[in-house]
Amino acid sequence: MTQAATATRPTPARRRPVDAPFASIEDAHEYVTLLTEVATHTRQSIQDALAAVDPAETGRRVDLLRLIDYKIWQLQSHLTTTLRLLNDLRTLRRLLLNERADANT
Repeated sequence: MTQAATATRPTPARRRPVDAPFASIEDAHEYVTLLTEVATHTRQSIQDALAAVDPAETGRRVDLLRLIDYKIWQLQSHLTTTLRLLNDLRTLRRLLLNERADANT
């Protein structure tokens, strides 16, 4: 791709409307926090369903509940990692903005 084609191609920031739901790191953090809460609640419901299953019962339903529990656990793990990354980005942005403010004074 030529340099001229690269310069005229819109970047993702240019395509995104100003009032986008993830216009800031804080907005993304809030959304991921809500997802984490829903995943936690859903996993608790699945674990309650597993606890209510007769121990002698085996079969597809029990296997599916265990698989769902595992997949939600994976999702919770990824969401926790995402929250940590967003926190890191917020911290780095604050450090960067403070450095810029210090340089301008």
